[in-house]
Amino acid sequence: MARSRHDLSHGWQFREYDGGSSNENPWLPVQKVPTQVHVDLLADKKIPDPFLDLNELAVRSLPEKQWTYRIQFAKPTDLSSEAPIHTDLVFEGLDTFATVVLNGAEILKSDNMFISHRVDVTSLLRDTNELEIHFDSAMLRGRDLVKEHSHEHTFYVRQTEVSRVPVRKAQYHWGWDWGPILITAGPWKPIYLQQYVSKVDDVWSECEVSEDLRTCSGRIIAKASQASGHSIRLSLSLAGSVIFEKECTINSKGIAETPFLITNPKLWYPFTHGTQTRYELKASLGSYDTLSKMIGFRRAELIQQEDEFGKSFFFRINGADVFCGGSCWIPADSFLSHIPEQRYRDWVSLVHEGNQNMIRVWGGGIYEHDAFFDACDELGVMVWQDFAFACASYPTYKSYLDSVEEEARQNIRRLRSHPSLIIWAGSNEDYQVQERYGLEYNYEDKDPQSWLKTTFPARYTYEYLLPKIVSEEDRFAIYHPTSPWGDGKITSDPTVGDKHQWDIWHGAMNRYQEAFRLSARFISEFGMEAYPHLETIRSMITVDKQRYPGSMMMDFRNKAIDHERRVATYVNENFTVKYDISSYTHLTQIVQAEAMHFAYKTWRREWGKRKCGGVLVWQLNDCWPTMSWAVVDYYLLKKPAYYAIKNALRPLDIGISKKYHDWTSGHVDPTESFKDTKFDLWIVSDRPQSVQVDVAVRFISIHTGQDVKQQVKLDSVTVHPNSTTEILKDYDLIENVTETQNNVQAFDIAEFNPYVIHATLTIGNQLIASDTYWPQPLKYLNFDNRNVTFTSTGDNQVVISASRPTKGFVFEETRGVKLSDNGFDIIPGQEKVVEVSGFARVPSVFRAGSVRVLYFISLS
Repeated sequence: MARSRHDLSHGWQFREYDGGSSNENPWLPVQKVPTQVHVDLLADKKIPDPFLDLNELAVRSLPEKQWTYRIQFAKPTDLSSEAPIHTDLVFEGLDTFATVVLNGAEILKSDNMFISHRVDVTSLLRDTNELEIHFDSAMLRGRDLVKEHSHEHTFYVRQTEVSRVPVRKAQYHWGWDWGPILITAGPWKPIYLQQYVSKVDDVWSECEVSEDLRTCSGRIIAKASQASGHSIRLSLSLAGSVIFEKECTINSKGIAETPFLITNPKLWYPFTHGTQTRYELKASLGSYDTLSKMIGFRRAELIQQEDEFGKSFFFRINGADVFCGGSCWIPADSFLSHIPEQRYRDWVSLVHEGNQNMIRVWGGGIYEHDAFFDACDELGVMVWQDFAFACASYPTYKSYLDSVEEEARQNIRRLRSHPSLIIWAGSNEDYQVQERYGLEYNYEDKDPQSWLKTTFPARYTYEYLLPKIVSEEDRFAIYHPTSPWGDGKITSDPTVGDKHQWDIWHGAMNRYQEAFRLSARFISEFGMEAYPHLETIRSMITVDKQRYPGSMMMDFRNKAIDHERRVATYVNENFTVKYDISSYTHLTQIVQAEAMHFAYKTWRREWGKRKCGGVLVWQLNDCWPTMSWAVVDYYLLKKPAYYAIKNALRPLDIGISKKYHDWTSGHVDPTESFKDTKFDLWIVSDRPQSVQVDVAVRFISIHTGQDVKQQVKLDSVTVHPNSTTEILKDYDLIENVTETQNNVQAFDIAEFNPYVIHATLTIGNQLIASDTYWPQPLKYLNFDNRNVTFTSTGDNQVVISASRPTKGFVFEETRGVKLSDNGFDIIPGQEKVVEVSGFARVPSVFRAGSVRVLYFISLS
């Protein structure tokens, strides 16, 4: 008999549990399991949609309630077999404090959302069975745990309330500065019956690619149940051809293993550096069971070496140094059971399309779905996975650590075969909590047991327990104690480890033009807020009179502390402000895009000397429709910032910069930026070989659109491989400049004729990359009369041109429409071609400068 599975997905009911023995609350239908209580209440029209207007407030009382789910099901028909048939009831995930009763007998208690359970129910099944799952309030249980353990631990927390800290549940459910308070409960992952005589529990490889990449050697290991003494076949195949196969005997512990060696292995690379070859790993247990998975071989190293800047932090994959440009990832929905597998693939496809080769799974969410990692494997996107701890001082009492250990082992085992998973990190910003509250931390003390006696006992979890588990479960995995972290130094130290650079937006609120001052060895978080596109705003706020900046509903929607001050500061510092919803949306989006442009360009430039090893924006996505730091909104609509990142991460990219001149502090001269005639020009490359390119630099009047100086042409420039090539340094447009005290002239605003510097990089006749430097701040410039024109080629292309330099041209994106670029600049003499798909007739809105036009572009 082969293993069989019987899904318990339909036929469920649920109701609120009132705590009494004769609960009379009515049973309500459940559409499908997996589910969570908010999803079911919404489907049954018992609550308003929490994603609309102020409706989140209407469901704030739900986390205090208890719920019961039940189903009746028939016993699966036993298939004929000479050997005993085992029946397990499998719960892949219960959210969170759950008591499970089968036919009146308690079979399971769970208090950890992140672990799965398997219960042998062979002797408990009847012809007709009733299964009930009772879910306690995670919030109330969390508060009880805080009280119970307050004598031994002080529960410090950033972001909402302390009850989340002792609960092993997705922490963002308690609300974050980008998401609502929606504390869920329910069977959030599949539940099913599994029947078997013998079965393969897992198969994995423990191997290493040699330094010269010529061999891959190690062990293939399988674990089986009810199969001691049986023979099992372990094999590796490539493109359908078996390249290794071995018959092994399963020992008394259910383990079978064999050494293996592959010569000249085909390797897995991030998509920016090679192909994503994967092998099929299979374990066959005769006619009883077969388990296979797709795996990849790669040599991954985290390079941390002393250098002139401190200590490096970058990744080397298969011998190639890799600049990691990408995003941080939060859960894709407040209701995790609500996310279909295709949506994960769509998200990862956006990452790949945007030239982002790394995504960081943030510690306040979950250990992501297999579909997420499968897509990363297939598309060549590297994953940085935090363990599920974020922004708190976590406890270390025994039952808590036991649960954490089971959670870690289960999820490492589930994810360890994915070649995309490059690094595990112990937590998110928990050492910043240690710093904020002055908790005891002596880096020189290397005794883990002593750490448990300090006011920061979680060090034991991050620096002892988790690395121990990682080394035991996935011996060649990279582990990093937390993010940010730098060998025990203060987390803001830019010379070592990774850094969360929040002096843009938070902290000192540096201007994004100051990104050159804010570099670090690896920037694993930074960001800038922006509104989503108007379609999303209209969908989340249904009251027309509330659709304006600063309305009650708009303010409620934005969970970031002091958001109105920070958004307004960055917008007002850089733009002439209009406060209607369309114009203000546009300005916030351009601020965000400009911040991404300055940051990615500046920090990627430092890759040449490996000063900065990577940049990950906070954040890629949203868990509900809102305004936030996301560069793509909840509905997968890309903000202009997404395209700014995409362009800055091109395999070959060109950059221009000028010296930063302050324009608002004290008695500074606001004209300095416009009088400065010096600039830098560079090219950064991911390519493994040098390449010859042509470079041209134009200087174009913003007022007239005419070239004001002779262009600079540099032909056959050699670009260094996987590095930065500095082309011009402090290049001065005015030769032999002399300054005398007797030749001082006042700045004549009437004669003020600012210009942009526009550089192009071409190979042959093909434009590969370009960059435009605009005088700063943009609000000092006049953007009237840009004379923007459109034409359609009839083959889903729109061609845009302008007679004068145009900043921040934005199509208003809508669901279903896909653009090749957005939020771009238009340079006179050049035609911008945008590929458009999704509609035969695209409703188009563009905004540029102070201009906003609505009309239709026919693509038919």
